[in-house]
Amino acid sequence: MITHTYTSALRWAGRTVDYDSYSRRHHVTIAGTTTTLSAAAAFHGDGDVPNPEQLLVAAASSCQLLSFLAVAAHAGVEVLEYLDDAEGFMPDDARPVRLTTIILRPKIVARGATCSEIERLLRKAHRQCYIANSLTAVVTLEPEISVC
Repeated sequence: MITHTYTSALRWAGRTVDYDSYSRRHHVTIAGTTTTLSAAAAFHGDGDVPNPEQLLVAAASSCQLLSFLAVAAHAGVEVLEYLDDAEGFMPDDARPVRLTTIILRPKIVARGATCSEIERLLRKAHRQCYIANSLTAVVTLEPEISVC
């Protein structure tokens, strides 16, 4: 059995004198690329840089794309374009506080399959998506498909 391992490195420095004033900015390095992150603006963070919640939504979106491209290629379906406007929802009254829902809205242009076949492949890819399978949040698909 193989266990795949994924790593990141995080760095923060500052002072937590009180809750309202400490910096939420920190740096994460993944595969040699360093990105500045912060808490969401609603949690005293910097809204001009990505936050962990956005990264989680992006990870779910990216994983769905990669899973779909793989199942489509195996099925002989030519995917010409894939766009997604994903959204994550974190209600204040959920306990523990968490993203409870992620909605993926892939817009797909493909050739070599019907809309119903593309929808079937999307569902198959969703079942195989590592990120969606790792989450307690409900991840749903709302696709828009164009077949050439």
